[in-house]
Amino acid sequence: MKLHLSTATDILLQHEIGITGSKSESNRLLLLQALFPNIKIKNISNSDDAVVMQKGLAISNGVVDIHHAGTAMRFLTGYFAAQEGKSVTLTGSKRMTQRPIKILVDALRDLGADIVYAAKEGYPPIKVNGKKLTENKVSLPANISSQYISSLLLIAPSLENGLELELVGKITSVPYIKMTLALLTEIGVRSSFKGNQIKVFPKTSVDSKTVTVESDWSSASYFYSLVALSKVGTEITLSSYKQNSLQGDSVLVEIYEAFGVQTKFADNKIFLKKTAVSRPSKINCQLENAPDIAQTIAVTCFGLGLGCHLTGLHTLKIKETDRLEALYTELSKLGAVISVTDKDLTLEPSKHINPDIAINTYNDHRMAMAFAPLAMKTSLYVNDAEVVSKSYPDFWNDLQKLQFHIKQV
Repeated sequence: MKLHLSTATDILLQHEIGITGSKSESNRLLLLQALFPNIKIKNISNSDDAVVMQKGLAISNGVVDIHHAGTAMRFLTGYFAAQEGKSVTLTGSKRMTQRPIKILVDALRDLGADIVYAAKEGYPPIKVNGKKLTENKVSLPANISSQYISSLLLIAPSLENGLELELVGKITSVPYIKMTLALLTEIGVRSSFKGNQIKVFPKTSVDSKTVTVESDWSSASYFYSLVALSKVGTEITLSSYKQNSLQGDSVLVEIYEAFGVQTKFADNKIFLKKTAVSRPSKINCQLENAPDIAQTIAVTCFGLGLGCHLTGLHTLKIKETDRLEALYTELSKLGAVISVTDKDLTLEPSKHINPDIAINTYNDHRMAMAFAPLAMKTSLYVNDAEVVSKSYPDFWNDLQKLQFHIKQV
């Protein structure tokens, strides 16, 4: 599906949007619910990733196809490795078979898991024969994707001896690790995180508990971008959000102050307002703990004619696509002067935007949604726009509520 996006040049946005629950929290809680059925979940994400996760957890034997869902691949690898008597083959899209899984598989094998590569060594598909895991000590490089780490932490309370995990080197993606541990605490599992050592203690059962998933901050980022690119006075309300969020992407509140976006919290909502502000010519952001908002920030800067230097982006190379190269290609088509390495991005200030450019999305939901706010500045096309369903199925409908002109072509 190819969409054409445009807006009136004098548009003043004012609306309230209800955003689906965080897929990061939802997928963690779905796995914990599979281990401890007493858990009930409210405001669960309606994303493709959460749907795939639920379907995968319901399978005991056979093939589990997770499509593009990297989180589901990592979490289900850990889950099935510790499920005695279950035997599955985890596979996915062509891109998924190019995304490495070796570090997690090696760690699980150190705990006693039986996992075999079905094709290329180090990559899905993998055959996982569940068994009782009795080893409880393992180490991982500290600078890897937090999903590998969380996969181990989530199954840890179900292991008879719990888990002692050592992270070797400088830890990245700390907020996502803390999110996992906070959710374990919420259901009554004891853990500790001191220095580079994480311990999770075993627990055979938990009390009945209802956990409400906070709405997704990554999804909120696109509305921060819209407000930043809009007229002074624009106001958008988003629900449901907490001021003390578990999600690393909540750093948006601080980052977007530089773009003139004020955030106020009240009644489990965030109120965004565009204010007049003296902006610097170049924005510098260290995004090691929030890499998923890099695309949004880069596009916001381009739309405002600002430069930016974004660092801490090493995990973007192994996402749904190589997000750094994808940003380079698509922003260049729009007229940007941009350079990328394997871990950072530099955009030069520029006031010119090429109109009616077709943005390729590379099977990556965040490419589609990050570029959409540029319709505030110029008309553009978005190819394969249905990819947003991976995390935010209602995205295009919500933009139409904000007076965006969206036409399928």
